[in-house]
Order: sequence, then structure tokens, then C-alpha cells
Amino acid sequence: MKATIRELAVLAKARIIKDRRHLHAHPELSFQEYQTAAYIKSSLDELGISWVSMGGTGIVALVRGELPSDKVIALRADIDALPIREETGLVFSSGVPDVMHACGHDAHAASLLGVAFILQSMRSSFSGTVKLIFQPGEEKLPGGASILIREGVLKNPVPIAVIGQHVMPGMAAGKIGIRKGVFMASMDEIYVRIKGKGGHGAMPHQNIDPVLIASHLVVALQQIVSRTCNPLVPAVLSFGKFIANGSVNVIPDEVLLEGTFRTVDEKQRKEAHEHMRQLAIGMAESMGGSCEFDIRVGYPVLVNADDLTNSIKHIAADYMGAENIEEVDLWMAAEDFSYYTQATDACFYLLGVAKEDNVKRSLHSPFFDLNESALEAGAGLMAYIALKQLGN
Repeated sequence: MKATIRELAVLAKARIIKDRRHLHAHPELSFQEYQTAAYIKSSLDELGISWVSMGGTGIVALVRGELPSDKVIALRADIDALPIREETGLVFSSGVPDVMHACGHDAHAASLLGVAFILQSMRSSFSGTVKLIFQPGEEKLPGGASILIREGVLKNPVPIAVIGQHVMPGMAAGKIGIRKGVFMASMDEIYVRIKGKGGHGAMPHQNIDPVLIASHLVVALQQIVSRTCNPLVPAVLSFGKFIANGSVNVIPDEVLLEGTFRTVDEKQRKEAHEHMRQLAIGMAESMGGSCEFDIRVGYPVLVNADDLTNSIKHIAADYMGAENIEEVDLWMAAEDFSYYTQATDACFYLLGVAKEDNVKRSLHSPFFDLNESALEAGAGLMAYIALKQLGN
């Protein structure tokens, strides 16, 4: 079986790269992946694989082995892009202004199509069913995973587990990074509106300065991480937007802040929300202003099932070689794959795709790119994991 999958992965390589480049050149934002979905559906039709639409622009397909078995395993790939202007200079760069596949979702979708080709080609020789989930909206709350789960993606048929793979440009091409238990952080969005009383910058005593209040607040809120959260449990609070739309001599009436809070403990997460809210409102009022503090609860902590992850680690070592399997640290990024890990046994691992030139091409960067040679191994591994988990 392993030899057959390797051979088919080699045959699939050109298809995977072609699909990845097409999707890369035609990116679409979260929950707007209409042409992306059409392309995936057309590709599945060519392979003779049945599919249904779900979650608007999502697609769920089934590859059924012809040997008897009721077992089902699910493989997931996300398909949305980001609101980023591409600066890679690739010949297949994004043709959509200010939209880019800067997180590898083009490679994820293309790789899963490669898995579909491999499994459909050998369906007469395996038992069980592989459910392929092409999921929209990973990059935007509430997350496409939550929508698909609500619509029944984990039912009819019910998978024994869900497996996901994410490209990692900081890891050598062809390496696999895996971690059992808590792997990725929760993610919440924070929106703060601080109101004061604007006026002339030369007469601050006649005003209530929301810029000053906001400045104190950005610093003070770090106490939530340094003095409220357990120092043994990672937590991150970052503000990426600070809008004080005044002028050189005009104090504005209000200031807007936007940021993110992340941790790897759900109890600590809820407690931090309340501490932040109380601190922000109290500080603004103590300085004469007011504060609207909105926390949009996002993705939960991603927890890889222990037994499943151990099994996948051994399967990956068998397929890739033990020297290519790495134990990775906690990652404070967030993923809506975490919803699958809460609903059933699931495992999310990393595929190294570092470019040979060693130029930094980090995720969510306008310069992001990946080593396409790793996609053949990535697709083959996913197919191998699926069949092994089905008992073949």
C-alpha cells in the first residue's frame, strides 16, 4: 500500500502544483470562495468523486473504498485567502487586488485534491470511506469549521477522527511537526472605544483626552498577562490598531483600539476576559472618560487527541522516515480546526515547506511562498494516514 501511494503521489505532483498555482492566482476572501469552490467541484467531478456543498462555499466529498468496512476518516483543508497585497513577484501571483493566499490555504486545498486523486485511483484495494472537507472561512470569525460542524459535517457518515495539515515555511521542506495534547492557542478579538471630550491641543485642561486614557490602557492591560494570568500558562495580549483621529493640535472625542488575546487554558481565558473589561472601564472612568469594551470570542484552544496523535506520529515516521518527524512546541497562533478537536478525536500537524533560498517568507506576509516540492510528500502522507487509520 505504501509503495502504491508513493507512486500515485509522484503522478499527482504535477496536478497538485497546477492546482495550487491556479488557486494562488485566484484568491478569495473568507466565505466568498465561489470560484475556488467551483474549481474544486470541477476537479472532483473529473475524478468521479461525489460531493455536496455545505456552509455556503464549503465542499464535502466521499471517497469510498470497495472493500467492506463501515469506518470513516475525515481529512480537512481550508480554502480562503487573506486581505493582503501580494509582493512575491511570482509568475502566478494573485490577480485579485489586495487579496492573497498568504497562509498556504491554496496548497492545503491542492494537496487534498491530490489525496482525492490518490485514493480514488486505489479505491478497489482499500476498505472504509475517506471524507474530504474543503472548508471555507478559516481566517474570519466565527470560523468555517464551526459552521460546518453545526450543519452536520461530522455526521452521515460519522468519522472516527478528523485530520488536518498546515504548511510551515519555517520548517525544512518535507519535515513533519507534530505535538499531542494542547498545541495551538485560543483567539479572541478585542474592540475598545474610549470616549472623552475633544478640543484644542493647547488647552487640554478643558478637555478629557481619550488619547491619554487609551495610552495608559494599552500599557495597563499588559498587567492581565504579567500579573493575573498563571506564568506557567502562555498568554499573549497584543494591540494592532490604535486610531486617534485628531490632528497636530486637535484632541479627538474618542479613540478606537483593536487587538487580540490568546492563551492555552480555557479557564484562564474566561477569567482574563472579565479582568480586562473591569480594568478598562475602571481606568477610563477614573480619568473622566468612558469605555466600551467588546470581546468577540473566537476559536478555542486546539487540543490534539493523545492516542490519535501518537498513532499518526508512528505512521508518519513509517512513510517519511523517523528523521523527518519533529516534536514541536506550543504555537500561539490560532486555528478554527480547534472546533473539530472539541467535537471528536482530531489531530492537526505541520508540513515543512521552507524555500531553498532561506529568505524569510512567514505566514500572513505579503512575501509568503512555499517549496512546492514538499506537496507531493504531504499529499501522500495524508492518504497513507487515512488508510492506516481505517485499518488497511
